[in-house]
Amino acid sequence: MTDTEITAAVVGTGHLGRHHVRILAGMEGVRCIGAYDTDRERLAEITSEHGVPALETIEAAGAADAVVVATPTVTHREVAGALLEAGCHVLVEKPITATVAEAEELIELADGASKILAVGHVEFHNPAVQAALGLADDVRYLESQRLSPFTARSIDVDVILDLMIHDLQITLAVAGEEPSEIRAVGVPVLTDKVDLCHAWVEFPGGLVANLTASRVSAERIRKLRLFARESYFSIDYAEQSVSSAQLVQSATGIEIAPRLVEVEKDEPLKAELGAFISACRGEQSPIVSGRTGAAALAAAITVRECVESR
Repeated sequence: MTDTEITAAVVGTGHLGRHHVRILAGMEGVRCIGAYDTDRERLAEITSEHGVPALETIEAAGAADAVVVATPTVTHREVAGALLEAGCHVLVEKPITATVAEAEELIELADGASKILAVGHVEFHNPAVQAALGLADDVRYLESQRLSPFTARSIDVDVILDLMIHDLQITLAVAGEEPSEIRAVGVPVLTDKVDLCHAWVEFPGGLVANLTASRVSAERIRKLRLFARESYFSIDYAEQSVSSAQLVQSATGIEIAPRLVEVEKDEPLKAELGAFISACRGEQSPIVSGRTGAAALAAAITVRECVESR
């Protein structure tokens, strides 16, 4: 099915949606039939720039094989659900929905229609993350820092759903199981929602994760560190680089030696869309599934509840 042309559309052309349009408009084997947004002026600008039609309704997007939903989170259940019912494969931006119950409803719709439901956890598709996860066996400790200077974007949600959820999803992928315990602290600083959060996540298999997210930092930091039984990986999301070391047996005993990890740099969003389109063609592909996205949302909500209970 690799030669099959996939028709695609985008609903929502805001901060991320405009980039989905850009990438899909130029993707080989994909014909972008258009994009839709309630902001007609913004829609006209973006569709004109990338040479795709401006759709009049969401229903028009439902004519595509695959649709990206990049609307506000509170609309994900309604919009993605309608498109799944129309027979589309759907990639919905993170978080999958506003509640776990809504996420379960989308999963049920996708399963019932035998359609792909993917979630836009773009950092999972960062080439450095994929390179490290392919080599890291038996990770015992995970540490992440996701710090950003303050901006007015995404202040409708707290830093947990805005930033930390990326690292929660990757942590769940590393662990391969649900958490056994979550503890967290957080505070509002510049908004009325949590702007800085620290979470401690434990798993039945022994993995411990220490996650920090802030949107009131003086500098932008995107780091992930994995400590395995006999190896260590330090991932720089922004640089798409991995520093690694491993234990090796030498004539004088056990030593710590550098380990080369090759990373083929690429735009993570392009990799994410490529994985989604491949899955739509029926190919094996490393998408973040609806069920995985729901698990990340559940973990994020638990972190928030821990913060609010203090």
